[in-house]
Amino acid sequence: MSTAEIQPSSASAGPLSTDVPELVVGFDLDMTLIDSRPGIQAVWDLLAAETGVPIDTDLVVSRLGPPLDWEMANWFPPEQIDAMVVRYREHYPNYAITGSLPLPGVAESLAAIRALRGRTVVVSAKYAPSVKHHLDHLGLDVDEPVGDLHGADKGIALREHKATIYVGDHTADIDGARAAGAVAVSVATGPFSADELRAYGADVVLNDLTEFPAWLDEYVLEQRLEALMERLAGYKSMVVAFSGGADSAFLLAAAARAIGPANVVAATAVSPSLPVAELEPAARFADSLGVRHVTPHTHEMDREGYQANAGDRCYFCKAELVETLQPIADEFGIDAIATGTNADDAIAGFRPGIRAAFERGAITPLRDARLTKAQIRETSRSWGLETSDKPAAACLSSRIAYGIRITPNLLARVDRAEQAVRNHLTQYGVQNVRVRDLGESASIEIDAGLLGTVDTAALVELVRAEGFTAAAVDARGFRSGSMNERLPDPERFR
Repeated sequence: MSTAEIQPSSASAGPLSTDVPELVVGFDLDMTLIDSRPGIQAVWDLLAAETGVPIDTDLVVSRLGPPLDWEMANWFPPEQIDAMVVRYREHYPNYAITGSLPLPGVAESLAAIRALRGRTVVVSAKYAPSVKHHLDHLGLDVDEPVGDLHGADKGIALREHKATIYVGDHTADIDGARAAGAVAVSVATGPFSADELRAYGADVVLNDLTEFPAWLDEYVLEQRLEALMERLAGYKSMVVAFSGGADSAFLLAAAARAIGPANVVAATAVSPSLPVAELEPAARFADSLGVRHVTPHTHEMDREGYQANAGDRCYFCKAELVETLQPIADEFGIDAIATGTNADDAIAGFRPGIRAAFERGAITPLRDARLTKAQIRETSRSWGLETSDKPAAACLSSRIAYGIRITPNLLARVDRAEQAVRNHLTQYGVQNVRVRDLGESASIEIDAGLLGTVDTAALVELVRAEGFTAAAVDARGFRSGSMNERLPDPERFR
């Protein structure tokens, strides 16, 4: 399999290239994120009282957006403007900051960007220190504040920060988005109506930011799915490392759609680390897609690094998997081996298996399209995939505490214990069950919502019956990767 087209410049750095740019969303400040009118009006009222100049402060705050000196020119002669700007800025921190409030939907909009693994930048015509004062006072989660830019000049900062979307309430904000080649999203919370913003050329017009999260989710998902399908369509054939979980199932379905099921092979590795209950549903799912399903046996147990079970155990498991799948790809004349690594996995910070697969030429189409776990589940539901809500099911070795040598007997014991707990909790609608092998004792993790509603003593007895001398239910509930919390020096394995 040729990997010339997918290798980044530094193999040690892992997979870096993606098919879509990083999500960076820019925002205007006044009347987009915050209602600054009360505070600004207080400062102008103070200037009017100090100078004796009759200033219509209601009019001033009705047209926020342009630079401060532009507004000053409406009330003071040219030779006084600079001094008045200085005086205004002296009063601003004490009179304007506390009077400003976040507009509806701000917190939810910023959270939506974070959920999509995006960054935020505020680009405003306001004095830069004042921008930061407002954001800090309101505790708004913004990565980069930028001030002193208006209209098309905002494009300078937007391009610098690689913003692909810019949100504002003013026609000048549309000019800024256009100058940066970004999508111009307008909110009708400032001096212009929705119709005026639309007529000026906004790409998207929203009534306010409460509508932004839903629009963003739909827009970004569409972009990322399009990138995924384009990437997959670039291959004539593909082997998908198919564990049966939600991610690899979605990748398998996407590949079948993109290049046809006859050109896709689903490979489910069979070994003591695969829970017994996973194999039959995996075969059924592949069959429902019309995809060939193969079940090669992997021998990670033969690798000393895997048995030793240090923090890099997953590296040896994934190395074994890809090296086992390569002859299958060669046999069928297949172009690529793909794993279900997603965008969340890539930044999790503790995934040595990703590096092993990358070093052996495996591709990661979901990660390259920046698809998150939530987006994969959402699209799986819309496609009618039965795996859309399937709980995470990591390999059985992830249940063995680091430093305890892995054996088939230990894996079988954990598998039996988990099945016993899951069967007991079926009536409660349990989703996640983990029995963590700590040596002779076990830690039982179940959905946090079930704690306090089920008989934990019964769970302890079920686990002890499978060969553990002691067991206890973790009061914190199920946590993916909780064994990593027990590593004394996790950084050396990242």
